[in-house]
Amino acid sequence: MRNLTLEDYQEIKLWMYRNARQIELALWQYYFEKGSKEAVLNSLSFYQNEDGGFGYALEADSWNPNSSPYTTLTAINILRGIEFTDIKHPIIRRIFKFLESGIHCSESGWHFNIPSNNDYAHAPWWTYNMEANEVEGIGVTAEIAAFIIRYANEDSETYKRALKFSDVLLNKLNTSVYYGDMGIGGYCILLDSIKQGKLVCRFDCNFLTEKLRKLVHDSIERDTAKWVNYGVRPSNYISSPQSIFYKDNEDIVLKELDYLIETRPHKDVCGSCQPTCRIKDI
Repeated sequence: MRNLTLEDYQEIKLWMYRNARQIELALWQYYFEKGSKEAVLNSLSFYQNEDGGFGYALEADSWNPNSSPYTTLTAINILRGIEFTDIKHPIIRRIFKFLESGIHCSESGWHFNIPSNNDYAHAPWWTYNMEANEVEGIGVTAEIAAFIIRYANEDSETYKRALKFSDVLLNKLNTSVYYGDMGIGGYCILLDSIKQGKLVCRFDCNFLTEKLRKLVHDSIERDTAKWVNYGVRPSNYISSPQSIFYKDNEDIVLKELDYLIETRPHKDVCGSCQPTCRIKDI
């Protein structure tokens, strides 16, 4: 397996300090320079609206300042990444305020894209489209439900709504063959929350685990030459050797780790990169 050299690290660090937004820089510092969770939270707070949701291009492909479920999920995933679990913190309390409002939420779950996206610069997939919401909303709903199951009061209406959506989502595993770009990853996170939330008796976790093992394995693109586009890589589902999906996909995980080093931009071309480049792609 390849390793980054100290020179490689310094080159990447320099790029981050020259180009990254404050939120990405705070995350860089947290993961690689022993930075604080407080710095991440402070940077994240500037993207949160009064209604508790997130906007303002926290999801860099959509410049909509209005709160959306997906951009709010982006914030939730940042919190999950830094293992921040203080449910009394203002950021999390406001997130629950947004989720409790029911905005951009239908009988089947939270929407992937919202109407006001069309009023601001955005990637094509963020154009408002209810047909797309029916499929792409699967992953969004699964991950938001996972967050609620883990942290909400069990007597709250929001918690009950999350359980209802979880029932709907798990039923889809028996009736659907396509779950959108985020669906399988969303199911993986939902499974983890179900286990941690001690809901294994309510849901068929054995079925869910075995179904996801196959879906994860079969959806990963094995041809690394195709990874230059939006293909499914192991890191979509597997973040550590402790993952239940690691053993079945160890060979391709190791290939991706090498691929990230082999294909990263170097200093002679990195100056042309756009400021919105993602940490994971550098």
